[in-house]
Amino acid sequence: MDAEVNSEREEKPGNSFLGWLREIAFVIVAALILSFLIKLFLMRAFYIPSESMMNTLDVNDRIMVSELTPRFFDLERGDVVVFNDPGGWLSPADKPQHEWWRTALMYVGLYPQNAGEQVVKRIIGMPGDRVKCCSPQGRIVVNGTPIKETYLPPGMAPSQKKFNVKVPAGHLWVMGDNRSNSADSRYPGHGAIPEDDVVGRVFLINWPLDRIRILHTPSAVFAKVPNP
Repeated sequence: MDAEVNSEREEKPGNSFLGWLREIAFVIVAALILSFLIKLFLMRAFYIPSESMMNTLDVNDRIMVSELTPRFFDLERGDVVVFNDPGGWLSPADKPQHEWWRTALMYVGLYPQNAGEQVVKRIIGMPGDRVKCCSPQGRIVVNGTPIKETYLPPGMAPSQKKFNVKVPAGHLWVMGDNRSNSADSRYPGHGAIPEDDVVGRVFLINWPLDRIRILHTPSAVFAKVPNP
């Protein structure tokens, strides 16, 4: 009498292991594609290497930047933005060299990009604005209105450099919050930056743990500033 044959095919250990590897590979590839798409269309990660935005952003803060602004939403006075170096703002020594694996991870959005390869500042003047320093009270004046900049470090003067500029069309006047240690639009050879160079708006500090917070645009600072 023939022995009973099991109708279910017994799975070999090797096939089970290969199937597990395929599933893991699929999950990894899907995660990389999702991360790349998020980086491409929604947001990017950076870290802060300098003191130019203290106390709003400290050295080594990790930040998230929304690419929806200015792609789908308008920039505003007071926004903290990351932008590509328009030329001459950063010296070659300021631009760090990365190992190939870090470069690859940054490309897919799994490793923070160094804000030293771009620049992070606050928008003070929009296209067409008249921005000058300073009022008799020592405040920055935008379109004839002195502004009280609540985000500056305690005791920090709005600017030791005098200027009086009209922001060209398609450009932005940007300044660091740490005004005594920020090479920004006030400096010769810098000036207003092209709007097209803006990567996005900083909306979140996500590291270290004691610094995690949403970064809001201080609209009240500029609430009384008229359009140019």
